[in-house]
Amino acid sequence: MKRSKTMEFGVGLFMLAGILGLVFLGLKVSGLDLQRADDTYELRANFANIGGLKPRARVTMAGVTVGRVESIELDTEFYDAVVVMSLDSSLAGKLPDDSTAAILTSGLLGEQYIGLSVGGSPEMIAEGEAIRDTQSALVLEELIQQFVSNLTKD
Repeated sequence: MKRSKTMEFGVGLFMLAGILGLVFLGLKVSGLDLQRADDTYELRANFANIGGLKPRARVTMAGVTVGRVESIELDTEFYDAVVVMSLDSSLAGKLPDDSTAAILTSGLLGEQYIGLSVGGSPEMIAEGEAIRDTQSALVLEELIQQFVSNLTKD
């Protein structure tokens, strides 16, 4: 069978498209976004316990991913975890200041992420401000400990 340059070029082009598709799929699955910094804005939230929340975790609203966790630090004044979130710029100035942030878990033992719930206040949260109403993560070990301690009291 004789090879033609057109067939070799077509196979090469097909392979290149396949490799680019795999790279794109890998970036989507890993959670890496190629968004520029000017496409996002930052909000902060303090949590008493973040459980297994990690940087790059999803931030969702109504089940839709609207941002990522940028960093997690310890507030040495109040000994809370300060979570810095990078949200989509389309939400800038549109979140009421009584909105809530809760650390949720996908499934029983899945990844943890932050879920935002919109409040009803006419005042909006500005960039860099903190969400005041937060709900910490439910830690499975603490629930088991409470259950066992309640069993031993009876």
